[in-house]
Amino acid sequence: MSASDDATGQAPSHDVPTGDIPGRDAPPPDLEPRQDILGPPWAARTIPLGRLTDGGEESSAPDVATLVHHDDAGHRERAVLYLSGFVDYFFQAQHAQAWIDAGYDFYALDMRRAGRSTNGHPRPDDVRDLRVHDEEIQAALDLIRAAGARQVVLLGHSTGGLQAVLWAADHPGSVDVVVLNSPWLDLNRSWLERTVGTALLDRLGTWLPSLPVGKLGDAYGSYLHADSGGEWTYDLTLKPLAGFPVRAGFIRAVRRAHAEVARGLDIQEPVLLCCSTRSGHPRDPGPAELSTTDVVLSVEQMLHRAPLLGPDVTIMQVPGGVHDLALSPGTSREYYTRGAVEWAGLRLDEQTARRTAEQPAGRTAERSEGRTAEQPAGRTAERSEGRTAEPPAGPTA
Repeated sequence: MSASDDATGQAPSHDVPTGDIPGRDAPPPDLEPRQDILGPPWAARTIPLGRLTDGGEESSAPDVATLVHHDDAGHRERAVLYLSGFVDYFFQAQHAQAWIDAGYDFYALDMRRAGRSTNGHPRPDDVRDLRVHDEEIQAALDLIRAAGARQVVLLGHSTGGLQAVLWAADHPGSVDVVVLNSPWLDLNRSWLERTVGTALLDRLGTWLPSLPVGKLGDAYGSYLHADSGGEWTYDLTLKPLAGFPVRAGFIRAVRRAHAEVARGLDIQEPVLLCCSTRSGHPRDPGPAELSTTDVVLSVEQMLHRAPLLGPDVTIMQVPGGVHDLALSPGTSREYYTRGAVEWAGLRLDEQTARRTAEQPAGRTAERSEGRTAEQPAGRTAERSEGRTAEPPAGPTA
C-alpha cells in the first residue's frame, strides 16, 4: 500500500488480524476490588483478558486491564469511564472528584500493557491494533452498567481520546456522550512524515512491529512532575518523564485510526472536544509554552478534524490549557473541568427528557437525577464545522 491509497496521504485502516482466539475465553473479572495505589477511597479490580489478540501479548505476562474507582462506587444512575493516553495511567483524582461531586460514579480503565496493567510485560504500550482494547472497554462498561449506571460518559485523553472515538463509532448506543481531552486525531509532524513516513512505517509495523522507531521528549513530563518543579506527583515507573519507546506496530495502528477519522466516523452520540487555544513547539518548547499551550499535539489538527467525528460535535477551547487539560494550571484546569461536567450534565438531561417524552402513556416517567434539560446560559452557537461551547465563567483568553 502506498500513501496515495488514501485521500489523506495515510495508509488505509484496520486490517491487522485482531480477533477472537478460537476456543479461548477470558476469565471472569476479579469482582473483589483491592486498595488502589492512589490510596483510599480508591479501589482497583483486575480484568483478565485473552479473548482478543493483536500479536503483542506475552505468555509470561498475560494481558489484563485494571478498573479503578471509589470503593463505594455503584448504584448511581450516571457514570464516567475514563481512558488514559500513551505512556500514561489514571492518577488525575482531583478531576475525577469533580465528576463525583456532580453526581457521577467515576471509573478509570488502565488498558492492557499500560499503567497498572503492564503486568510485567517487557514492552509497555506495545499495542499493534487499537481495537484489541475493545475487550476491556466492553468488560468495563458491563461492570459499570451492572453496578447501576443508566447513562455513561466516555472520557478519553490523547490516545485514549482516539480510542474513545473508535469505540463510539463502532458501538453506537453503548455510551451516552463522549468527552475528549486533547484527542490524538492526527500526527503532529511535517507533511513528509505524515505521508511518506506513514507509508514506510505502515510496512515496518507489519514486518517488525516491536521495533522502536521513536521516543517522547522529557520536557512536558518534567514540567508536570513535582520532582522537577511541577505540580503533580505520580509514579515514574508507570509514566516515565521520557516515556517508553514508540514502536512501529503501535504507530502503524494509530496512523490507520487517524485515516479512519479523516474519512469520517459518524458518531451518533453528542461529542465534546476540549483542547487548548494554542499549540507549542512539540520538540523544543520554552517555559511559557510548557505552562500555557499543548506542546504534544496540534490544536489546529484537532479543530480541523472535529467535524469529521459526527453530526453533533461541540468544541471547547481552554485558554492556557496544557496537553492534559486536567493537569493545566489552576484557573485553566477549573475552566476545563467545570465546562466538561456542565456540558455532559446538560446533554444527559436532554436525553432523559427526550426518552421520558417518548414513553407510552400510562408508564411511569423516568426520573432524572440531574438538572432539567434547558439551553445553557448564553446558548451554544452552531457553526458549519460543529458547535462552539459558550465558555463557562473563568479565565479569559
